[in-house]
Amino acid sequence: MSRVCSVCGKGKMSGNQVSHSNRKTRRSWAPNVQKVKVKTATGGAEYTYVCTHCLRSGKVDRV
Repeated sequence: MSRVCSVCGKGKMSGNQVSHSNRKTRRSWAPNVQKVKVKTATGGAEYTYVCTHCLRSGKVDRV
């Protein structure tokens, strides 16, 4: 399972790492996703990856 939020779809971002001498190399940023137990539409529960922004804003119903 990739580290992508199942609610908003937030995934890995890329950009440049800039050194003190202004040299640029590619780097990536991973989202802060947590594996949480959420309620499904059928009333059951399953584990999915959800970013902390969606958890704090209440976009997901935890079990």
